[in-house]
Amino acid sequence: FFISVRVPYFIDLKRPQDQGLNHTCNYYLQPEEDVTIGVWHTVPAALWKNARGKDQLWFEDALGSSHPVILYLHGNAGTRGGDHRVELYKVLSSLGYHVVTFDYRGWGDSIGSPSERGMTYDALHVFDWIKARSGDNPVYIWGHSLGTGVATNLVRRLCERETPPDALILESPFTNIREEARSHPFSIYRYFPGFDWFFLDPITTSGIKFANDENLKYISCSLLILHAEDDPVVPFHLGKKLYSIAATSRSFRDYKVQFVPFHTDLGYRHKYIYRSPELPRILREFLGKSEHEHQH
Repeated sequence: FFISVRVPYFIDLKRPQDQGLNHTCNYYLQPEEDVTIGVWHTVPAALWKNARGKDQLWFEDALGSSHPVILYLHGNAGTRGGDHRVELYKVLSSLGYHVVTFDYRGWGDSIGSPSERGMTYDALHVFDWIKARSGDNPVYIWGHSLGTGVATNLVRRLCERETPPDALILESPFTNIREEARSHPFSIYRYFPGFDWFFLDPITTSGIKFANDENLKYISCSLLILHAEDDPVVPFHLGKKLYSIAATSRSFRDYKVQFVPFHTDLGYRHKYIYRSPELPRILREFLGKSEHEHQH
């Protein structure tokens, strides 16, 4: 876990407005004793004017307004205030979504030691917190990179307890952490004999699996996968492979499963898909009703 990579270093996470998020509230939630996580809640564009200067209770109540909610699970490096993440929140907010995001225990200003179980539990806690306030509004889960592992862990649990989200969006996903570690640009040693034994086995034996491929067999909800062909961190072929698994899985037979590739020429790489002028249309067509229709 790259929790020491807190880019940019000088951000005050208590002040999302410093990142241009004037319609965002910073919360702290407590999933477990000794664990506190920092959360940002950005309201949809239609509520920006009202949101100025409002307190946490106003923001919590606003989740019950007739707008869908996206729970965003970020990747490995940095915090909820990372530049590309902030830009995505702005795009999603302008499209009429609430965006709720947080730093897993051990990341950003969240307290606790990171583990796959703990990260998944944090996500479950935030999901339940949203559902307790959002009424009948759709709640979508969006994971990016390592966050796709947290997302499928979470959604598998939600489906097993029969409270699935309204859709799952995986951006730059891998199949499982072993395959991702083997393909990661840092894995220059993978051609040496003993790479699996020396690097990969300790990852798996320490309980880190993030098995997206396995989880998909237990997930029943609409699935959208977004991946750039020139992704240097999570190779495109892993996202494609994950899509093939989902497309043939019985658990998805009654649901929409879609894979959207972004051509190398666009230069979106690992974290710039938010720049796509096509993204609003892709989301509208996949998620159904536009924000305008939700209000009527």
